[in-house]
Amino acid sequence: MKKCSQTRRQASGLGLYPIVFVLLLSGCESLRFAPNARQKQNAWLHNRTALMAAQTAKVQAASGELQDLTELSELQSRAFTTYFGLPKEFPAAETTDDILAESSRQLAKDAIADSAARPDPWQTADAAMELGIGICALLGGVYGAKAAKFLKDAKDRSKALREIITGNELFKKTNQTQAEAFKQAHVSQSPQTRQIVTEMKG
Repeated sequence: MKKCSQTRRQASGLGLYPIVFVLLLSGCESLRFAPNARQKQNAWLHNRTALMAAQTAKVQAASGELQDLTELSELQSRAFTTYFGLPKEFPAAETTDDILAESSRQLAKDAIADSAARPDPWQTADAAMELGIGICALLGGVYGAKAAKFLKDAKDRSKALREIITGNELFKKTNQTQAEAFKQAHVSQSPQTRQIVTEMKG
């Protein structure tokens, strides 16, 4: 019974290796921060704007096509509010003047900037490896210890590579006359290495 339980634990530990490996190689472009307060306010305000546009189109007897478009826009905007969640504080949106205020435009610009932000790839990789090391420590056993050592070595190598890339970039900036010679020294790098370095610099 004890041996069976240990075998199950070892198998579950082995199942984690591919997951951690994929996390480390997948990059951070697909990762996003959770919606913040400004993004939630902007999503809610977008719904209010679309609702008011639909109501105005009807009151002003706009063309049937415009009424249908604004009505559909309001319906679609509900998805954003539902996805982002309601804000704790609601922006002023009782009248057309409230909605068209400069503060609403600024909120939209801020929300766009917030939406473009991505997690730092170095910090994300470090966090993923720390999580992996923690999970391996919980699993214990020979496989857990080996996996934890593998991840710790990978983390140390990642840190070393980051320091090398940072140093290289600093060298190129402070010694621009030698930048071309520096590039020539690395001309034999494989496409895979170039891609990894480019992603890490980004």
